[in-house]
Amino acid sequence: MSTSSPRQPISPDSHSCPLALVLGSGGVRSVAALGIVEQLALEGMRPNLVVGCSSGALFGAQIACGMHGERALRLATTLWSAELTQQRRWRAYAQMLMPGLAGFGPDFALRDDRLIAQRIQQAFGDTQLEELPTPLRVVATDAATGRSVRLTRGRLVDALRASMAVPILFPSVSIDGRPLVDGVLSDPLPVAAAPEARLILTLGFQGSLPRRIDRLSRLVARTSTTLINNLMQARVDALQARGQQMIHLELELDRHIGLWDTSALPDLYEAGRRAAALRLHDIRAALEPLRVAGRVSPPDTRASTIN
Repeated sequence: MSTSSPRQPISPDSHSCPLALVLGSGGVRSVAALGIVEQLALEGMRPNLVVGCSSGALFGAQIACGMHGERALRLATTLWSAELTQQRRWRAYAQMLMPGLAGFGPDFALRDDRLIAQRIQQAFGDTQLEELPTPLRVVATDAATGRSVRLTRGRLVDALRASMAVPILFPSVSIDGRPLVDGVLSDPLPVAAAPEARLILTLGFQGSLPRRIDRLSRLVARTSTTLINNLMQARVDALQARGQQMIHLELELDRHIGLWDTSALPDLYEAGRRAAALRLHDIRAALEPLRVAGRVSPPDTRASTIN
């Protein structure tokens, strides 16, 4: 689970993975990744590797499992809904008011994550990361050290729960003895997790800053969003500095879409298809040397491994 990245420029001939899809945090907007992959499939292309954090990991898991089309959208509705954040832990209020008596600690959480765990379990069962048709790397954050962690083996359900465990809101998830939380804290667009890819397609979103600072929560939101936005840009700058090719896919949306606006799922799916279609020429050009050499994978026609 090393987080180190090559410091030397990467030779085009050194890439063992032609195409990687890297999905950052973005709430419900990350579901556009399903449309992106659908459009690529129509053109005879598919990612050889999927990397994701937070909501990007959740929808990336669907892609890695071979889910697509209407079925994938229906499942996305159950995996990402506002009710998942409304399961209150009443003990949390006692922990805030009387931390000494109620036992305040690093696992403090305002919300219960059992419903999230149940939904993810229903969707993916006991699938192991190393068994997926398309390799998936899930990025989380070690709550004790603050370092980025890449999960490539073990239960998919546990990895997804960890990558989506927003601190304070949800409890951390223990994997191999480490308390893991939302990957967005350490790597909001984890491009460094795909160093072997010739071309990286990215779907990530800069957070919007509050227009007015008239309460503490908005001040905290502005501060945290600024940090995450700058961290994401730093990751992209580092990728470009080491000579790796990246194409960022921009969604064209005609309205604001909130983090939990599942009514926008069909629109986001189509926006993902359009975003991929607009960059098809650039994607083909970047992959052409490998296509000529016969190293670009054919379309994956296998059915999903998840029932």
